[in-house]
Amino acid sequence: MARALKKKIVAKAAVKTSPVKPGDLVTLFDFVRYAVSRFAQTQIVFAHGTTDPIAEAAFIVGEVLHLHPDQFEMFAQARVTQAEAKQILAVIDARVTTRKPAAYLLNKIYMRGLAFYVDERTIVPRSFIGELLDTHLSGQDSEQAGSLIEDPHDIESVLDLCTGSGCLAILAAHHFPKARVDAVDLSGDALKVAARNVGDYGLEDRVTLYKGDLFKPLGDSRYDLIISNPPYVDAEGMAALPRECRHEPAMAFDGGDDGLDIVRRIMTDAAAHLTPDGGLLCEIGRCRPAMDAAFPDLPLLWLDTDDSEGEVFWIAARDLR
Repeated sequence: MARALKKKIVAKAAVKTSPVKPGDLVTLFDFVRYAVSRFAQTQIVFAHGTTDPIAEAAFIVGEVLHLHPDQFEMFAQARVTQAEAKQILAVIDARVTTRKPAAYLLNKIYMRGLAFYVDERTIVPRSFIGELLDTHLSGQDSEQAGSLIEDPHDIESVLDLCTGSGCLAILAAHHFPKARVDAVDLSGDALKVAARNVGDYGLEDRVTLYKGDLFKPLGDSRYDLIISNPPYVDAEGMAALPRECRHEPAMAFDGGDDGLDIVRRIMTDAAAHLTPDGGLLCEIGRCRPAMDAAFPDLPLLWLDTDDSEGEVFWIAARDLR
């Protein structure tokens, strides 16, 4: 959304809201402003695919009206019908009263411009790895960061551990056009969501889903790239999860006392499943201090994104041996 449009919404967001009826609000812009005010009053948390109240409000309004996020600004001043208004207001009300993530209410989330189905059987996708595939595994150098691989076409095999909804496996299949992608999760329910997303993108021939505990269902398979967004919330964080996150599967968050229970197991076994020139890309949230303490001798390369710093690391296969 354009910066000027955001400024207008912020300027009006302090207006006190009151119960509204279809017809009280007219344009898409009006509904976004109203939603932002409701969100501010109820202090909901934004951590599920959108990072601020304006983005979340625009996402809700756009999805109810079947508009791609890129189309919102084009229609911001368009009038909303009364039937559409009822639907929008119902979702806004559900968001603030139930505290369910908007992605669950709408059964959709976007990552890197691609839409994915999601429901309560799996965590809402919000990994930084999708962005890093574009910035650090693109085969192109930039002023911000050099690529960790020479050419995406050289990647022939990718493993996505703790795949959840399958979004990272699907993004990897798009990013590495010649790669076969294996994706593993311990949750059979999550894999049902992943299977739906794989089918939606017609990738059944390239993305294979496995139910099991990390590397166990894979035998001695080796991969050019392993990616993982595993459970990494520590005990303190689990106790303080906001209401929104408590609608998500706890097993997708719980990383043990220091957040690294699953990560340690990945680090122990990854070398045996990487090709000689391969590497591991792993997201661990705010666990960098614990990670540095647990693996002080490993040359972990910490990668930043537009919205994160020191939450994802890369390590080459040769440095894991």
